[in-house]
Amino acid sequence: MQDDRLLNSLGDNEDAAIVRFPPGKALVQTVDILTPIVNNPYWFGQIAAANSLSDVYAMGGEPYTAMNIVCFPIQKMGRDILKEILAGGMDKIKESGAVLAGGHSIKDDEIKYGLSVTGIIDPASFASNRGLRPGDHLLLTKPIGTGVLSTALKADVENSDKIEKLIHTWASRLNKAGGKVIEKLAIKGATDITGFGLGGHLLELARASGIAIDLWLDKIPFIAEAVLLAGKGMLPGGSSANKKFCQSLVNLPEKADPALIDLVFDAQTSGGLVLSVPESKLAHARDMLLEAGDLAAHIGQVVVDEPDRGKLRII
Repeated sequence: MQDDRLLNSLGDNEDAAIVRFPPGKALVQTVDILTPIVNNPYWFGQIAAANSLSDVYAMGGEPYTAMNIVCFPIQKMGRDILKEILAGGMDKIKESGAVLAGGHSIKDDEIKYGLSVTGIIDPASFASNRGLRPGDHLLLTKPIGTGVLSTALKADVENSDKIEKLIHTWASRLNKAGGKVIEKLAIKGATDITGFGLGGHLLELARASGIAIDLWLDKIPFIAEAVLLAGKGMLPGGSSANKKFCQSLVNLPEKADPALIDLVFDAQTSGGLVLSVPESKLAHARDMLLEAGDLAAHIGQVVVDEPDRGKLRII
């Protein structure tokens, strides 16, 4: 069915899409691409699409159009696998309310898939890394640990089917509800948690906003299986690199489970949003997230930056 947003037809093999744009709105544009983190091709397509759409939600935008980007070894793998990947991505595009407006494919020895996404946003009201203010409270919408789980899955550990389902459950979930909270409550500070891990992305917020953050270790929702695997040393290289890169700006507690500290810097794929919420809006924001089925974990607070403390203090 032809979508009214597209003025030309994808079925005519046009070189580009012509898109009708709502008056009074601004563009949000992003692009992301992944190699597979699960074995199921349909699930991988869902996760890669959800990951690509997330940056639009993190600013309070609404996905409007999407274009497929796919690299695939077509001479080595069957077309059925490619069809499943694209079907997974298409289902997430539809769930987001966006319309597929085309794409591009390349023969490659390694599978890669993602989206170029254009969203719409109110130019007078959006969230960014610069929007945190002392006194704001931090809410997290998904649990932490998918990086460890994907590493364990690649190592074919025991109960790998269960681990793959856990990755799919959280990484394929859209951050749509968090985006609505930003839009409806005029939240000014937010980010999504991806490759730099929770700790790395919180530091990005702190540095951009000129503030510091108290992160409450016992309030972070860690995936239980990820905690067990991290305790056994099942950490992705990116997570270790995150921790090393961030350590000069982080104050650590004297006594803490090393596995939990490692997980604070675990490189996530399609992680949740962190919302910086003024106290007057905190209850409303949590209610909106919980009603949508997201987590609303109250994991910390924004504080005044002080020279004698780190930008991120894990308590």
